[in-house]
This record gives sequence, C-alpha cells and structure tokens, in this order.
Amino acid sequence: MKALQFKGYGKLRGNIFLGDVPKPQIREGQVLVQVHAASVNPVDYKIVNGNLKLLLRLKLPAVFGYDFAGVVTEAGNGVDHVKMGDTVYGSLPSISPGTFAEFAAVDADVVALKPKNLNFIEAACIPLVGLTTVQVFNKSNLKRGDKVLIHAGSGGIGTLAIQYAKAKGAFVYTTTSTQNTEWVKDLGADRVIDYKNEDYKKIAKDLDVVYDTLGGQYTLDAFDQVKPGGHVTSIAGGIDGETVKALGLPKIIQWILFFKGRKIRKRAEQKGAHYNYVLMDPNREQVEQLTALIQQGAIKPVLDKVYDLDDGVEALVHQQSGRAKGKIVIKMR
Repeated sequence: MKALQFKGYGKLRGNIFLGDVPKPQIREGQVLVQVHAASVNPVDYKIVNGNLKLLLRLKLPAVFGYDFAGVVTEAGNGVDHVKMGDTVYGSLPSISPGTFAEFAAVDADVVALKPKNLNFIEAACIPLVGLTTVQVFNKSNLKRGDKVLIHAGSGGIGTLAIQYAKAKGAFVYTTTSTQNTEWVKDLGADRVIDYKNEDYKKIAKDLDVVYDTLGGQYTLDAFDQVKPGGHVTSIAGGIDGETVKALGLPKIIQWILFFKGRKIRKRAEQKGAHYNYVLMDPNREQVEQLTALIQQGAIKPVLDKVYDLDDGVEALVHQQSGRAKGKIVIKMR
C-alpha cells in the first residue's frame, strides 16, 4: 500500500516521501480501516522537525499522521461495536501515528461511527482537534458562563474550540489577524481580538480558562490574564509533572522535561492558578460526544484545503506555514 513516511529529522522537504509499505495486519481487538481521508495537524510537522524525539521513539522510516476517516474492511476477535463496511472516524494514540496511508490498523475501542451528515473529508477534520479540545476543557473544569481565551481562533484547533466552548455556554475571547476577524466571529466567538491592531492582554482579563495553543511566552503571559484559581491548559507549553509521569519515560527524560517547565510552575504558584498540559488520548466516548454535537449542528468542520496523497509533502508545508484557515486534509482515494 502507499503511505506517506519520513526518513529523518529536520526539514519537511527532503525527509518526507511517498512509498510502499506492507498492509497492516490486525490483532485481536483491532479493525483494519481503509483510510479515505486524514487531516494534518501541527504535531505532524513537529514530529518530522524532531521536536518530539524525547516523547516518541519511532523507528525510521516511519508512517505518521493521526486522524482518519474511512471504512472498516476487517474486524478482529472481540470487536462488537463496529463491523465490516461501517464508515468510521477517529484518531490514533499520540505514541503510535500512522494514518497517512491507504490502510491503518486501529484499536477498535478508539473507533467511532462517522457522523451521518459529514463526508469522509469533513469527518477527518474533527478527531484530534476535537478530542484535544474536549480534554483541555475537561482539565479546565469548564462551566457555563466561564470566560475563556482561545488563541489562534482561525486555526484548526481554534475553529473547533470556539464552537465547542460556545456549545458549553462559555463567553469566548479569541485572537486572529485582521483579515479573519469577521470570519472567526461567525464561528460564535463573543469577542474577536485583532492581534495586529489590538493588545489581547488589555481586553481578555480576569479569565477562568486560557486555552494555550501557542506555547513559549504566551504560556507564561497566560497567568497574567487568568484569575486566581483559574486554569491555564496548554497543548504547546511545558509538560506538567503529572503528564511526564503518565508517559512512563526514562527518568533522565522525565527530569529534563520537568526542568524545562520550572518557569511555568513558578508563575502558576505566584498566581494561585492551575496549570495542565494535555497530550491527546484517544477516547471513543468523547468522539461520540462530538458526533452528537455535529449532528445537532452545534459544531461544523472548517476545511481549508484538500491535497491528494501524492502531494502530502505540500500539505505538511502548508500546515507549517501557519496560514491555514481551519483544517488541511489529505485525500487517499
């Protein structure tokens, strides 16, 4: 089968290639999915760049990609909630990517039936960003009426997070560039901040939750925006101690990651706020919650561009450019 792979760490062009690999063999409790579409996420180019070498120990060359939407072609023993011919979608665990391919072997307990009102390309937009958002707001104890800041509202995460937070009854601030302000407002954000002409720090104050999608200084600055007792929950900042331990990494790597997070821990302690890092964990029940919201019309996929598998490298380059409005999807067939 054809699969998008990478052979080394560094720049995308030159390290990513399309080649043949054996079709996966399923084990008990797994299904074989004929992948029709797989969306691209920032984690994908970060893997190739080498940013996640401490967390993921992949044998190169390796197939990557997490999201998938497709058709079940085989079901292993012990699988009872999906069967051959079912249209499904989901996301693979963070430690085992592999959906930029014509087929993927997937643990059945992370596979959900595809929403009836979405096609494969639309469905592929949802799982990773949706699960990440659900888990971020669960960690943040999001409640109706909470004031939330979501950075980068026009991106793949932001476009879904705005819709989900509004569906949960939050008041949503978000940041975006001038040309995207009206478009992002249409997604439901209560206050769209044009970061080129406005200072979000002066507008989004006394917050209950900051959904940190950018990392770096934005993570540290979030503690100036959140109120005491509030939550800064990140997918891009330093990894918290709880997550480091849960990953089961060697002690030296745990120590390195813990050391890197020292400034964040200090700022959280000074403010009396909570800090958590979320590394998405596949969860079929949460995907089904997203399916319900999609079928109710509360959440819709936001699609930027579709690439053929042959042009997969360009899809990754486009994602890394930071100019996508919504999701980028690779079409397998």
